[in-house]
Amino acid sequence: MAYENIANDYGLVGKVAIVSGGGGPVGGGLDEGVTNGRAAAILLARAGAKVCVAGRTLALAQHTADIITKEGGEAFAFEADVTQEAQCKAVVDATVARYGRLDCLDNNVGRSEPGDVVEMSVEKWRELFALNVDSMMMMCKYAIPAMAKGGGGTICNIGSLRSIRPQKSTVYSVTKGAVVALTSTLAADHGAQGIRANCIILGPVFTPNINRNLTPERRALRAQASLLKREGTGWDTGYLVRYLLSDQSRFMTGQSICLDGGASLIGPSR
Repeated sequence: MAYENIANDYGLVGKVAIVSGGGGPVGGGLDEGVTNGRAAAILLARAGAKVCVAGRTLALAQHTADIITKEGGEAFAFEADVTQEAQCKAVVDATVARYGRLDCLDNNVGRSEPGDVVEMSVEKWRELFALNVDSMMMMCKYAIPAMAKGGGGTICNIGSLRSIRPQKSTVYSVTKGAVVALTSTLAADHGAQGIRANCIILGPVFTPNINRNLTPERRALRAQASLLKREGTGWDTGYLVRYLLSDQSRFMTGQSICLDGGASLIGPSR
């Protein structure tokens, strides 16, 4: 095989991406508090992709899209509750209608709730499955045919370290374990169509939408759970998302990769 110099080429110029959960706080700079979805959307756009920023709250998704367009990129915001099948289809349809194709999907939604199976209500269990698992399945259900029409595509699902190191949230651990299984199954089922799927197992990464109520003491404990003795940021997530959705990872599929500063080697603080 001839040497290919792709070190600085992600192969994303002209590609089209959907980032679900791509919003984030309005105001403030692009500091360590940027959300995983916002960072991924911005970094994909900086690599030349056109981005649909999908989110439950239009103003937050629009803020991400505005950041991208102010940097000279191309993006639009779309309001959608991805726990609803019709709205998942609408996100894909709107993106294809606007840009003519779909190449990349970053499934970036999820929420945790404390409690074991005895403490948790069945209603709350089902609610978390709808958000953490069903949403990803439904986005893939409509994204994959659109990708296949263009000859293939890439999917990145956001998981959690709690899927392999449970910690005081049974439903979150179980749903994020399902995301790992969904990812490998997508890869097996659709590889022949030129579609890749990989998962990021997130460890102690600070983002304001998930961790805004953490005390400084709790954040210090999270940092100590990392071999690097610090928390990750949304940018760390975004850089890996961009790699997994790009041509630089073109022979990688069905994998679940820990992004945790080494926390999986020593275990999180309980």
